[in-house]
Amino acid sequence: MLTWTRASPPGRDMALYLIRCAKAERRSRWEGPDKLRPLTAAGRAQAAALSEWLGQVEVSHVAASPFTRCVETVLPLAEIHDLEVEQLDSLAPTKDVEPILAWLRVIPDSSVLCSHGAVIARVMEILTRQGAELEGPADWRKGATWVLERAGHKVLRTHTVPPRGERRVLR
Repeated sequence: MLTWTRASPPGRDMALYLIRCAKAERRSRWEGPDKLRPLTAAGRAQAAALSEWLGQVEVSHVAASPFTRCVETVLPLAEIHDLEVEQLDSLAPTKDVEPILAWLRVIPDSSVLCSHGAVIARVMEILTRQGAELEGPADWRKGATWVLERAGHKVLRTHTVPPRGERRVLR
C-alpha cells in the first residue's frame, strides 16, 4: 500500500523517472503467461546500463508493474541504492491511469516508476494536456526513460532519455 505523502517544496523543481520496461522475450516465442515474460539479454543490458546511469542519482523509491519484465528492468537500480522494488498493480497494463497521475503529485522526489508503453503513453498524453511541456522528441522505445520535472504537486516539464545500452540511433 502506498504511503507517499510529500512532494517537492514550492518553487523547487525535482525529477521523477518513469521508465518503459526494457526489451523482453517476444510474445510469439514465450509459452508462459505474459506476466512472467522475462527480459532478453539485450533487455538485461539495458537494465544494467540504466542502473549505472541512475545509480549516480539519489533515488528515494523504486516501484514497478508486477510483470517480470518491469521488475527486472529496475531491480539492478534498486539493488545499487539498497532499496526494494515495490510492485504496484496500478502500474500494470490498464486504461485507468488516474492512480499513477495522483502518485506523481505526491511521491518522494527522485522516485523511479517502471511501467508499460501504453500506460506511459496515456500518462504522458494527460500530463501534456494538463500543461506539462515536452522538451525535445518523445522516445517510445523499450527502456526509454521519461524525466518528469515537478514543482510542488505539478509536473511542469518532461523529456525522454533514450534507452541505455541501446545501439540504434533515434531517428
